[in-house]
Amino acid sequence: MSTIKTVFGFLGQALERYTPMKLSGDRPEDSFNYQEITDRLSTSGQPNENQLVNIAKAGFTTVINLAPVSKLENSIINEAEILQGEGVEYIHLPVDFENPTEEDYARFLKHMADKSGEQLWVHCAANMRVSAFMYRYRTTELGEAEKEVRADMNEIWEPFGVWRKFIGWE
Repeated sequence: MSTIKTVFGFLGQALERYTPMKLSGDRPEDSFNYQEITDRLSTSGQPNENQLVNIAKAGFTTVINLAPVSKLENSIINEAEILQGEGVEYIHLPVDFENPTEEDYARFLKHMADKSGEQLWVHCAANMRVSAFMYRYRTTELGEAEKEVRADMNEIWEPFGVWRKFIGWE
């Protein structure tokens, strides 16, 4: 059921981006599929322009984006410029939704280690890629209980296809 909610929410994001409709607020936690993992680590789907500015105002010092930049991903084309203008480091690690790789995960791990003491926001288009990456990170690197981490991911979606293999379910 959460996967269906995420798909419809993603479509709602597109409507908001390309029409005058306003479906979400401007606070960071209003970002699509927002999850606070710790007091220094939050995840979401693609934040809108105002949410990006407010992520900076909330004290986040780094934003990692796992989505490719394209209209199909509901991307903010000038996201790097918005964040850098607010003094936030922007790291773009585009992950092909059809083919997440071990190299993608290794790059992600490097940045998570480099930024471990900072206020960090990680997003993609719908928080599907990110929740899968976080599942692996939290269970294998941080040693968190699989049941709790799975529950967080399942609020966003239940991984299917290549993602089940990527997170070690197959």
